[in-house]
Amino acid sequence: MKNHAALLSMLSALLDYPDQFLLDALPEIRATVSSHPDLPSASRRSLCSLLDHLQGQSLLDLQEAYVDAFDRGRANSLYLFEHVHGESRDRGQAMIDLLAMYERKGLFLGEGELPDYLPVFLEFLSREDAGQARSLLLEIADINRAIASRLAERGLWYWAAVAALLPLAGEPALQVDTSNMATRNIEPVDTTELDKQWQDEPVNFMGSANPLAGQPQPIKFYDKRPT
Repeated sequence: MKNHAALLSMLSALLDYPDQFLLDALPEIRATVSSHPDLPSASRRSLCSLLDHLQGQSLLDLQEAYVDAFDRGRANSLYLFEHVHGESRDRGQAMIDLLAMYERKGLFLGEGELPDYLPVFLEFLSREDAGQARSLLLEIADINRAIASRLAERGLWYWAAVAALLPLAGEPALQVDTSNMATRNIEPVDTTELDKQWQDEPVNFMGSANPLAGQPQPIKFYDKRPT
């Protein structure tokens, strides 16, 4: 990936809770994503449509829409381990391992920040070399594809920011018909059955060191198998 650090940081900002800093940065983000060589033309167009949508809303409306998109259940959660461990005890150890990996690279989180939050993970990847960032994005590609698909089904333009991570992982781009996005049903859906489809299967995720045991431990990240 070329100039991956700036692009991943900008995608991180787009997927974080909106604030005035994001609104002020939208022109810079547009300049980067509209011509970035690692993004297919369809991804660039969709991201620019997302930026158009963000620029056309008040900050309060954006914040309410963000909560509706990502905080109304597990299916669209940007907390990655929710798609693996839910609220089980395994999630706590996975958090410890991931946080230790961040801190070894000089990324220290503030109070209340969780390491499995996708924008935080993307900020970490922006500090990695391009090959490693691509490899780690591949680890979460199925999660991202599922989230982006569900957002698109609800007519929520945030799908474009999540889907943009797929080609950056070397995965096929998500195909979405955007011609009727504004008229799609944006009512929350029952995610109970969707959540049951996710499997808790361990995957070696960079062999993070366990600060409690002092030995390298695999992070149980994600392994989705078609059912």
